[in-house]
Amino acid sequence: MRNKKFIVWLFGLSIALVIAILLSVRIGTVELSYSDIWQILIGKGDQRLRMVFLDFRLPRTTIAILIGAALAVSGTIMQGVSRNSLADPGILGINAGAGLMVMLYVFFFGISASSSIFLLPVLALIGASAAALLIFILAYKKQEGLSPIRLVLSGIGVAAGISAAITILTIQFNPQQYQFIATWLAGSIWGTSWIFVLALLPWLVVLLPYVYSRSNVLNILMLSEDTASGLGARITLEQLKMLAVAVGLAAAAVSVSGGIGFVGLIAPHIARICVGARHQRLLPISALFGALLVIIADMLGRSLMNGNEIPVGVVTAVIGAPYFIFLLLRAKV
Repeated sequence: MRNKKFIVWLFGLSIALVIAILLSVRIGTVELSYSDIWQILIGKGDQRLRMVFLDFRLPRTTIAILIGAALAVSGTIMQGVSRNSLADPGILGINAGAGLMVMLYVFFFGISASSSIFLLPVLALIGASAAALLIFILAYKKQEGLSPIRLVLSGIGVAAGISAAITILTIQFNPQQYQFIATWLAGSIWGTSWIFVLALLPWLVVLLPYVYSRSNVLNILMLSEDTASGLGARITLEQLKMLAVAVGLAAAAVSVSGGIGFVGLIAPHIARICVGARHQRLLPISALFGALLVIIADMLGRSLMNGNEIPVGVVTAVIGAPYFIFLLLRAKV
């Protein structure tokens, strides 16, 4: 029954994602019809429309899918490892750590060099890893393991401290740097070319299959500390390995999208309601929900205000903040 339910959701979400992609590549200042898209795909059509579709719309939609999947899987891992339904890369300060490192690079070296596009995910990983390590140290106790409540509180505290540092640093930027950082902080998909896809894709190609291959480990980590140890799991080591993967996915996404929050919180929750807590089913459904959420948020951001684009991060925050408060109250943290 569970497998049948999983297949139904997998098929349904895949169809919904295809529909969202078709809508996404149409929406913008220059609206494309399905006839225009078909002509472009078969190598015909107007040259200007070809450029709009192939150089801007399609890579942006592809990046939205990759970002959504990466953030959703990252959130799924964090919730599983910490046994905390409130865990999320944005809430726990992982995004802020990645952002601070990206900002430092932009401050000292600028963002004009094309080589920096491939360097940004690495820098974001360093910043996110430093933040994650600090949060882990603050939340971990030898006798009790990784406390869910301490994890959230430590993450919020670290995120607040990093945000203060980001604010101070922002004051020092020149106008060009400030414009980029303001866009980044709002969570806008600023990388809209295929080179950004190439910078992001290798991280997901390596990390997502690895996470799925460790589904059983994540299932065990969801159990109590004593039960997991009794089943032979090296708890602390496995937690660190899985958190490292979650940090890598979040950092790669953040380096291209900026501070998009709540995707890693919402997508796993909805997926868990739909297919249960087993990670063999939860991970792919979370990834699809995450990709769908970011694409829809991007479409809403482009279409709600004529001539003005609302950043994706603002749209996801409008959706996610009330949901987070609801979970916070229900969890009685």
